[in-house]
Amino acid sequence: MIKWLKKKAAPRIEEFDMVAPIKGKVVSLEEVPDPAFSTKAMGEGIAIHPTEGKVTAPFTGKVVHVMEKSKHALIIEHESGVQILIHVGINTVSLKGQGFNPHVQTGDNIKAGQLLMEFDLDAIQQGGLPVITPVIVPDGQEMISHVEILEGTSASSEVPVLRVHLKA
Repeated sequence: MIKWLKKKAAPRIEEFDMVAPIKGKVVSLEEVPDPAFSTKAMGEGIAIHPTEGKVTAPFTGKVVHVMEKSKHALIIEHESGVQILIHVGINTVSLKGQGFNPHVQTGDNIKAGQLLMEFDLDAIQQGGLPVITPVIVPDGQEMISHVEILEGTSASSEVPVLRVHLKA
């Protein structure tokens, strides 16, 4: 094969930083009033007390799953293959999609900063439900070495909140 026609292999990713998908205040998972999240039974991550009802893509990748009926959560995948769960509010599945407006579908490619979903903070709170939003790196992803929680309490699209370290 002619040397200049060979494709260069993409550089291997050893780690990547993830910015917050929602603006607000970052807190530990232990503050989430649901043991599935607070005990980290589902995985490592953070929680955000949202100040606005928008979820944006924290990285370029694809949408693996949008909860079709309840619209309250989605799973996105980084180019490394690492998946992230963004679960808006607690027990919000009970709203049956009311107050949630997804802007993407399962299978869509996404770019960092792209609007993925809008949600009505007032509707969630009026339903008597917490708006605290877990952002989880689900357990069971073999390519992950460990997840590092980065310091800081302000969630924005500019400041990284999680660093995912991949196995060699």
